Amino acid sequence: MKNINNMHTDFFRNPYPFYDELRSISPLYRTSLLKYKGVFVTGYEEAVTILKDTRFKNRIPLPQSTLKYESLKDTQNDMFLFKNGADHIKIRMLVNKAFTPRMIEAYRPYIAETANSLLDEMKLGGTMDIVSDFAFPLASSVIARILGVPAEDHQKFREWSIELIQTIDFMRSSKSLKSGNRTIGILINYFKKLIISKELYPAEDLISILIKEEKMTNEELIATCILLVIAGHETTVNLISNSLFILLNNEEQLLELREDLSLMESAVEECLRYESPTQMIARIAGEDVEMNGELIKEGEHVYIMLGAVNRDPRKFLHADQFNIRRDPNQHLAFGAGVHFCLGASLARLEAQIAISTFLERIPECTLADSQLKWRRLFSFRSLEEMIIHFHGK
Repeated sequence: MKNINNMHTDFFRNPYPFYDELRSISPLYRTSLLKYKGVFVTGYEEAVTILKDTRFKNRIPLPQSTLKYESLKDTQNDMFLFKNGADHIKIRMLVNKAFTPRMIEAYRPYIAETANSLLDEMKLGGTMDIVSDFAFPLASSVIARILGVPAEDHQKFREWSIELIQTIDFMRSSKSLKSGNRTIGILINYFKKLIISKELYPAEDLISILIKEEKMTNEELIATCILLVIAGHETTVNLISNSLFILLNNEEQLLELREDLSLMESAVEECLRYESPTQMIARIAGEDVEMNGELIKEGEHVYIMLGAVNRDPRKFLHADQFNIRRDPNQHLAFGAGVHFCLGASLARLEAQIAISTFLERIPECTLADSQLKWRRLFSFRSLEEMIIHFHGK
């Protein structure tokens, strides 16, 4: 296996045996599998330590020397996700105004209304694609509402998100980077126009709030909007789709949850652990760091494999078993430390409401195909589609 692009299709269907094999050798496994050599982290304690250690820096996905994909590189440079220290904290604190507990709770009625409306559009019986008919339009509507994007533009979000998520994945190709660079140009122009509109006619949305603060450059504001388009879709769409996939493949757990929806919060946490929407995040050592007798050298890449970490048997009892009553469940699906996912509470709430609404409205359903196709992404756990046959109400 010379590089990640040669990985067998079985890996994308079920990556966990591969993770187990790495962990059995070492929770810190030196690898040349990716373009940039480094360390695969598959151990829970090791992952927590690295994520909370500020000596490990977040990394820009593209080399700073690239000229081919300059628009993409420059926009990523301005995203607070890839910033460190004070630069990261400044923008994060501003964006957090839309993700406080009070603000998140205020979205509850809208999320429930949207989920019900989407199911209303389905016939009482038939087929639907959980990904494109339910999870995506729900996530799209919510993040668009937060940003202040017109409803008629929601469909564009999915196309943009699919294009751009491939540019930060370790399976990316020159073709996906070229396409992503073109998409970034479209998004920059889109948000430039929207920002001008919000300057003239401010509203109660995140873009209007950030304009009023006057603490971000225009480039940072545009990059933040683009980041939220990607993050607001990918993680939440995957969480909702993956959760329903797991439940439909675990009949006893599904029945237990149907009979007691008060278990929903715990069930979503277990889905986050069991099929983590984000499977891997990367860091770079800012200086030499010794860990477990291993020297991680300054500048070396560290790949934290969240999908593996969240099934580490040293941390989780019966780690490969799905258990909606698991307690405690200190998974790392949203990371840890200063870069802990800003939208974690929103994603959790969307998933809890989406799944509860689905189970209440769809009392009977079956997967159209037991062998579903997963997208060829190394860093994300994402179904291409999930067709079900159902009887609704």
